[in-house]
Amino acid sequence: MQATKPLLDDIRDNRLLWLLAIVPVLFAAKALKPEGHALLFVLSVLGIVPLAALLSHATESVAAKTGDAIGGLLNATLGNLTELIIALTALHAGQYVLVKASIAGAIVTKTLFTLGSSFLAGGLKHRVQEYNRTSAHLQAGLLFLATIALLVILNGLAAWIWSPQLQFFPSPFPTSSWVIGGVHISKQDVGTFGVVMACVLVLWLFFRFTKLGLAMRAGALNPSAARLMGVRASWLLALGWGFAAALGAVSGMMVAPTVFLTPNMMQAVLIYAFAAAILGGLESPVGAVVGGLALGVLLNLLGTYVHPVTTELRLPVALGLLLVVLLIRPAGLLGRQVVRRV
Repeated sequence: MQATKPLLDDIRDNRLLWLLAIVPVLFAAKALKPEGHALLFVLSVLGIVPLAALLSHATESVAAKTGDAIGGLLNATLGNLTELIIALTALHAGQYVLVKASIAGAIVTKTLFTLGSSFLAGGLKHRVQEYNRTSAHLQAGLLFLATIALLVILNGLAAWIWSPQLQFFPSPFPTSSWVIGGVHISKQDVGTFGVVMACVLVLWLFFRFTKLGLAMRAGALNPSAARLMGVRASWLLALGWGFAAALGAVSGMMVAPTVFLTPNMMQAVLIYAFAAAILGGLESPVGAVVGGLALGVLLNLLGTYVHPVTTELRLPVALGLLLVVLLIRPAGLLGRQVVRRV
């Protein structure tokens, strides 16, 4: 009784939690009238609101005991558990378009709502507002999520305009394979690996031995100091985006013959690449390559020798590995943790 008393006090003091009474009503309505989809939908929406509030309160309480790293991870993941439950239910029902739309809508809505609310609240309290570069850097994660949302939206528009049908894309390498010791080695995979290593080598030479590459590194590490030294940081930023687009085009040409050409063919590849970069270290180019190779070998071994890990479960396994690495070693396997005195 002592353990449940704080919860009962919270329910008594918070009128929003009174909606918990709708949860048993929902189950009763589903059992008595399963064909009433509109009624069940309304009751589900009303019932999930207090559950989300309780989940938010629980994650905040756990975060206060576990520290900043684990607490922040809990708030970022379990805070959206209700949306995850809805997404999993929709995936089980085969509503893939609904899941994509809900994820994109949630990210964009939260981003725009938070930004608009911040502008409004700040304008009401402070007539003159100043741009804080430090706070802007802290919001980089939010900008990353907004970028992912825009990616989903643009992919959806591309599928709507050019149709989502699978298209064949010819491979630049032979589709046959070598047999070495009873093991089949695909010539296409070897060619793709060779192109990747060539791109890595060219980038390493460029950023290591050319003036333009060194200027780009300086602009990325310390834009203010680079500007004082005469480096045009904005021009170099645009050049960096151009390099990223060129590498994206090359990776798309390498992937398209394997996964076929569709507007959404790079979504899973991007998630794998992000997990590999986190595993090796975002600030270490060599670590990103090592992390990609390690992640690919690990997933293939798990898919071969661990029967529950099917092709459909490789992506969740990669995301789970990403969370483990962030908890144990946030800088990655080959990344360096930088401690700054403030």
